[in-house]
Amino acid sequence: MTPSARATSVEGLLEEIRFVSEERHALVQAVRTRVQRTLGSVDEEVKYGGILFASDGVPVGGVFAYARHVSVEFGQGAAIADPFGFLEGGGQGRRHVKLRSEADIDAKHLAEYLALALEASRLAA
Repeated sequence: MTPSARATSVEGLLEEIRFVSEERHALVQAVRTRVQRTLGSVDEEVKYGGILFASDGVPVGGVFAYARHVSVEFGQGAAIADPFGFLEGGGQGRRHVKLRSEADIDAKHLAEYLALALEASRLAA
């Protein structure tokens, strides 16, 4: 079961995620913390059923809660060289990293992917 995606505020979406799964809520919050630590000041908005992040007006990606995992998605992910082999997806633009636990945030090098995604988005702008 996933959140309804009807929430229009970050706080509202987080409450929906918490209602569905405390574990997914904690993982989304941990991702948000890592995004802020890695990118500094970020703007967040609810769109497409997730929380999208932008740094200095440059869209970086978003975090989405699903039934069995949390996905961190990058709009310019196809432009990222994948040095760690954790990017998934085969579309023309997007790539994502699936997280199933807070330990995956470090194990799957989320901070490094965030920095690479920001650079790819800046180059595409």
